[in-house]
Amino acid sequence: MITLIVVIVIIGALIGFVISLYNALVRARQTAEEAWSGIDVQLKRRADLIPNLVETVKGYASHERGTLEEVVEKRNKAQSVAANDVAGRAQAEGELSQALGRLFALSEAYPDLKANQNFADLQASLEKTESEIQMARRYYNGAARDLNIKVESFPSNIIAGQFGFQKRDYFEIEEPGDRAVPNVSF
Repeated sequence: MITLIVVIVIIGALIGFVISLYNALVRARQTAEEAWSGIDVQLKRRADLIPNLVETVKGYASHERGTLEEVVEKRNKAQSVAANDVAGRAQAEGELSQALGRLFALSEAYPDLKANQNFADLQASLEKTESEIQMARRYYNGAARDLNIKVESFPSNIIAGQFGFQKRDYFEIEEPGDRAVPNVSF
């Protein structure tokens, strides 16, 4: 009788442990999904600012058509990447950031553009959005790290494998040139 009670207690403890690990994995996955949603919102906000910025620059620097078209092309490319393709989205957003840096460099050659209040407001909004993207990226990468640790660590890796939990990619800048801070001046 005592043996049966001990076996039931051990089985109950194991079931409780498995449930606890499963719930921790679910919590980590949901945190990573919520963090990715935060990045997605900020990237959408940035993408929505770009057409206004391009139109403002167009009025002052219409013969810089190649730079303007490149920004629009990179924006459209970033918007077309699948929402769950973290690596592809990171690469496309890095290319867009480079194109925006070149667009802002144009303001140096056009003093009237640089002095335009609408351009200055759009540039400030974009700068704030870039800061928000960086914060969201750090939060997402932290959530992805926590999930990845749980997916790879023993004994939670057993539960993760049984229930299909997978590691998340980090939202990283791949190109060394993308790591360079763009020179944006007012």
